[in-house]
Amino acid sequence: MRFYVYILYSASLDIYYKGFSTDVETRLEYHLNSKHKFTSQTTDWVIVYVQQFAEKEAALKEEKRLKKLNRKSIEN
Repeated sequence: MRFYVYILYSASLDIYYKGFSTDVETRLEYHLNSKHKFTSQTTDWVIVYVQQFAEKEAALKEEKRLKKLNRKSIEN
């Protein structure tokens, strides 16, 4: 099984959302269909970054690191 860390961007909210999944496309649909409290505010989320991992622990570690980054670091 493969694991993914992803970043979504909403132009209308001008914010980034960082997450973890085993299926990024299905997870995006989940966000777009208002099934997550934070991302249900809008439906213009797009995937701007995806990184694949072979181990779940490594993906979760990277997700945690990404969530600590400020906006400028994410955009770089």
